[in-house]
Amino acid sequence: MRAFHGQMSDNQPIRRSLPEKQKQLRDLKETLAAMKSHTSPALRESVRKRIAQLEAEITAAPLLKPTRKPAANPRAGDARRPARPVRPR
Repeated sequence: MRAFHGQMSDNQPIRRSLPEKQKQLRDLKETLAAMKSHTSPALRESVRKRIAQLEAEITAAPLLKPTRKPAANPRAGDARRPARPVRPR
């Protein structure tokens, strides 16, 4: 059975927001700390690798977002769009 375009089984990465990534990082660190001594080294290494990836993504996240200056007067409107004329009542 084939998946339709955009279905979650399309082997696409799950996009997460910054708070979701931070939560996942906390959870993975707790999981790594709670692992028993007899846990397989491959599993430990995969968790450490994912922690390193998330830390890199989180530190790079503020650099990817464009900086926008807040408008001094939000009711003044956009400079690109002319003001709407006021109709008399």
